Amino acid sequence: MEKHYDYSPNPLVKYIKKEPSQFTREDIISFMTGNQIRLLNFRYPGEDGRLKTLNFAIHSQDHLKSILTHGERVDGSSLFSFMETGSSDLYVVPRYQTAFLNPFSEIPSMEILCSFFNHNGELLDLAPENILRKAANQFRQCTGMDMLMLGELEYYVNSPTQSLFPATDQRGYHESQPFAKFEWMRKEALRLMAECGGQIKYGHSEVGNFTKGEEAFEQHEIEFLPTTPETAADQILIAKWILRMLAEESNVEISFAPKISTGKAGNGLHFHMLLTKDGQNIVMENRKLSDSSKKIIAGILDMADALTAFGNTLPTSYLRLVPNQEAPTYICWGERNRSALVRIPLGWTSQSSMAAAVNPADGSLNKDTSNDRQTFEFRVPDGSADIHLIMAGIINAAIHGLNMKDALKKAGDLYVNGNIFNNNDYQKLNQLPASCYESAERLEKKKHHFIDSGIFPDGIINHTINKLRSFNDKNLREEMVEDNEKSRDLVIKYIHCQ
Repeated sequence: MEKHYDYSPNPLVKYIKKEPSQFTREDIISFMTGNQIRLLNFRYPGEDGRLKTLNFAIHSQDHLKSILTHGERVDGSSLFSFMETGSSDLYVVPRYQTAFLNPFSEIPSMEILCSFFNHNGELLDLAPENILRKAANQFRQCTGMDMLMLGELEYYVNSPTQSLFPATDQRGYHESQPFAKFEWMRKEALRLMAECGGQIKYGHSEVGNFTKGEEAFEQHEIEFLPTTPETAADQILIAKWILRMLAEESNVEISFAPKISTGKAGNGLHFHMLLTKDGQNIVMENRKLSDSSKKIIAGILDMADALTAFGNTLPTSYLRLVPNQEAPTYICWGERNRSALVRIPLGWTSQSSMAAAVNPADGSLNKDTSNDRQTFEFRVPDGSADIHLIMAGIINAAIHGLNMKDALKKAGDLYVNGNIFNNNDYQKLNQLPASCYESAERLEKKKHHFIDSGIFPDGIINHTINKLRSFNDKNLREEMVEDNEKSRDLVIKYIHCQ
């Protein structure tokens, strides 16, 4: 089958005429040589989730070949607080499939994401990116299935208030310009993300918008397409970087923080999962949710309180997880239910051609009974999430669910129909943690599930527990109700999370 590489927005794909997963060292050298690119930047996330940079000025093809082959040394203790300074030297080694052109550099430069290796030349056990890789591989080996994932990235743009065409408070969902002031920035971000290799489903304005004095806050969302967990994480990292660069150019502020203001919509980072076997989506069977999906959902629900340790990492995270804010508070699941912790979104299972109904002149629109787009969604994480660790945790919970003897019964017991607050279903359900401190306690109780699986090193689990406890925020919600000024100070303190 012919590959139409010219349709790709990624200039490397167009030039090399391969999918990124097939890129080789020689492909990168050929592209850089053929396009006279003499700057190369290694990129990798530190503990704070932000992309770090190591710059190279290439002076010969042998120099470029050496860097791409051997990588370089970095100080791990300055990137990760859990590394000791006495033994902190790490290697960063490029992953060729992640290469992209820097869309902001005046001088053409190549960016490439890296993996961490220890002094023995082995993948660093403690590196979050390698923990996610281990989780994805273990899921495949243990189940014979693949889990594809995608993220929904929500963010606020903070700018001076404009008098023309003011938006309606908390009614920004799918709003358009001129009422959505930063639609142009979102569309530019989509274009640049696609050029950098991102596989994007869509973008739109979100519910949240409000004004405070002379400041206006406007919420947007960008959702990606299902791909391997490792690539899904890379996409989110690059997307956050692109959005922040655009914001800097426009002299406005962008925040992925879980809460910008109490009483207003927060920034979630929902993750969708898609199960495949032999290349086929098996989330549904005979237009009903498959037993494999139900077991995985049961595993996620069983581990959901502990997963907040990776997905909700700031005190302000727990100001988002409150009733009536389209964020989950109780451990349950449902179909098309935004108050549920795990949601089965509307799928394409009607076996009718909706396109044919509104386009009668097009006789090529036949019924489509395929179900290759159905996913299920974990709605707890927010913009403070450690992207690699929360995704690894979700996969770990999925394996746990597939091995639980009573998984199907648990799934049945925790299913809710409709809004849980309308029929008092919530009274029989367990709640999510209400603070970082409580999240640490839940992880402490269930840490054996993460460590015994062989996916999470105990050092990462213990470090996470200690870090969450250090916030000492056990009574935060009550304190915020009584002190609005403290609430605002806390929001500002954590405005630039991850």
